[in-house]
Amino acid sequence: MEITIGTAVFTGTLYNNSSSEVLKAMFPLTIKMTELNENEKYFDLAENLPTSSTAHLPIKSGDLMLYGNNTLVLFYKNFTTSYSYTKLGKIDNPAGLSYALGRGNVTVKFEIN
Repeated sequence: MEITIGTAVFTGTLYNNSSSEVLKAMFPLTIKMTELNENEKYFDLAENLPTSSTAHLPIKSGDLMLYGNNTLVLFYKNFTTSYSYTKLGKIDNPAGLSYALGRGNVTVKFEIN
């Protein structure tokens, strides 16, 4: 997949699971993601995705995950958490991701490359 944030373009990999397949069917997807906790951006999708959530320790910059059954989350910092997520994919090389996402809310485009 390709993730565009402003003029920055990142290449990512979607995992082979039912959640990722449903998400991919929504592409191209341009959304305004909301800042949360200075380590992630999130967006509530209009429809629920299948879930297979587990606790992920640690979270890595570039992880794309599903919280609950409809909240798309893009992490831009490494940290540990006790929350559970469904893995959707990851940005292959997240160098510069934090800078591209900046502070506050941001428009992000997801598409198949």
